[in-house]
Amino acid sequence: MAGAINSVAGGGTLLTFPALIWVGMPSIAANATSTVAIWPGSLGGMWGYRSELRGLTSRSYVLIIPSTIGGIIGALLLRLTPTQTFDRLVPLLILFATCLFMLQEPVQRLIKRGSVDGHAGATSWVIGAIIFQFFVALYGGYFGAGIGILMLAALGILGYTEIHQMNGLKILLALFINGVAALYFISMGMVRWPEAIIMAVGAIAGGYGGAGVARRLGDRTVRRIVVVVGLSMALSLVFRQ
Repeated sequence: MAGAINSVAGGGTLLTFPALIWVGMPSIAANATSTVAIWPGSLGGMWGYRSELRGLTSRSYVLIIPSTIGGIIGALLLRLTPTQTFDRLVPLLILFATCLFMLQEPVQRLIKRGSVDGHAGATSWVIGAIIFQFFVALYGGYFGAGIGILMLAALGILGYTEIHQMNGLKILLALFINGVAALYFISMGMVRWPEAIIMAVGAIAGGYGGAGVARRLGDRTVRRIVVVVGLSMALSLVFRQ
């Protein structure tokens, strides 16, 4: 399900992370395992936007640097966070990510209607984007869910108006954020491999075979499913605590 949803709307982490918690995995291990398991399935999304990525300016790729640095620092902060503290943060993080996901469609509509051409070439806007992207990556390395809408909003302010190109760049940057975080989690032995491998196979299969089903349901229906699941998981975890 997460693989199919990621291929259409994003937000698959809102399914995989709580699912791992509900089968009894500690929250920090669940976060690390979910990040590693979902990452391979995201490669297909980037491949799907390869033509849009070719049209990007060289300045766009500068955002890879803060994405990489922020992702590593966020992953380090997760490892340093006591499990009990992270357990208390989990419902709030899921709720925050769900709220960000709810804003994705309105933000995309605003971007399509807006006309702020020219900002992307200004040095001051690029510096601002680098700083903002660092903090997005910091959050992404720590938890991950919801970073897409933060990046879409920033790219819209920068002056990007072509939504497919923005989605391609968003996925590329997310691959670096989650990729370096995943490598760190693996090197620190934070990943539960049996669950990660099973979930990775499911995510890849879902991204490849389930995308058609998700597309037939429509973006709006898929988004509603993700929002309902996210809110339900956040509330259930509050009551579970």
